[in-house]
Amino acid sequence: MIWETIRLAIQAIYRNALRSILTVLGVVIGVAAVIAMVTVGQGSSDQVTADVAKLGTNVLMVMPGAGQMGPGNNSVSAALEIKDVEALIDQLSSVRTAAPYNQTSLNAVYGTEDTRTSVAGTDMRYLDVVDWPIVLGRGFLPTEESSGKAVCIIGETVRQELFGNTDPIGEKIRLKNVSCEVIGLLEVKGASSFGSDQDDIVLMPIKTFQRRVTGSSDISMIYVAAATSVSTDRTLVDIEILLRERRRISDGEEDDFHVRDMKQMASMLTGITDVLTGLLSAVAAVSLLVGGIGIMNIMLVSVTERTREIGIRLAVGATANQVLLQFLVEAIVLSMIGGIVGILLGLGLAAVASNFMVIPFSPDPVIVAIAFLFSAAVGVIFGYFPARRAARLDPIEALRHQ
Repeated sequence: MIWETIRLAIQAIYRNALRSILTVLGVVIGVAAVIAMVTVGQGSSDQVTADVAKLGTNVLMVMPGAGQMGPGNNSVSAALEIKDVEALIDQLSSVRTAAPYNQTSLNAVYGTEDTRTSVAGTDMRYLDVVDWPIVLGRGFLPTEESSGKAVCIIGETVRQELFGNTDPIGEKIRLKNVSCEVIGLLEVKGASSFGSDQDDIVLMPIKTFQRRVTGSSDISMIYVAAATSVSTDRTLVDIEILLRERRRISDGEEDDFHVRDMKQMASMLTGITDVLTGLLSAVAAVSLLVGGIGIMNIMLVSVTERTREIGIRLAVGATANQVLLQFLVEAIVLSMIGGIVGILLGLGLAAVASNFMVIPFSPDPVIVAIAFLFSAAVGVIFGYFPARRAARLDPIEALRHQ
């Protein structure tokens, strides 16, 4: 019985193919938009998680200032120094290692080639903290770091811009007024969660950077790696206590520095992504409501057009429930067709967007299943009223109407 009803429903839909296509368009767009938004949002969250994993889940960053943002920010700020880095390493058992970090943007010149890039002053402990291997050449020697020698390690993007695919080791590039010998090439990292190219960078010893680039002994950031057996939460508290002591900050006074845990930053970023994904998906889901109204409208028109057919079926013995079931199945089949097409379209759009945005393609089977079931529910909800109207037609009046 049910299969015969489905066959009749498909025949009725096929007889009015163009109208049926236009009817389910709202469901298709709604399902596709929801799946695409959720998939891209999940991919963005996965990318943030992957980026943090590259940097290290046990990494913290110490920066000057209280870390407050927005209007009315009157927070105090005091510069960080190399001595702060050494104190963190020597006095805190919860800290495995730490590294100073200063960064600015400069033109890098080699021969006739010129590119704008990020130039950072640091030491070899930085590459240890963020787990960034050197794939060609070597790192800074202790004597080069202590003397402030003009040597540098470059990222793959800088290599491509200045040297192409040739070996850059031993060549000299000019940064501002500094002629810097390239001694190493970093492993490719790719784009960050914010879309910036992490390989577009030049590293030089922190003392070289301070003396010949900024002319200041201040550092803008300290990267800290927590000890393996210690949580970053405990390390963060230890850092705050030590720096407050070193800076002679009394109880009740505001910190002139702030510490960021990479796990907290990742959680914040994924939280923002999830909220935006939810809002966009909610907006996209409105088209499912529109699609449902379209299905109800076309089914009401179908009832009017097929009054004689309904009258004949009722006259020859069909029950009201059988007529109701026939029209209800037609509405469900219409919405499920829209759901299937919407799922395929949504996954296709998400795949294209993920490839364009360079993020993982992370479809969620649960969301796909929910979208399909929701499309079927649209058919039931918006198809019931027209189906009930058809079932309540009087067979004699229906035949007389024709």
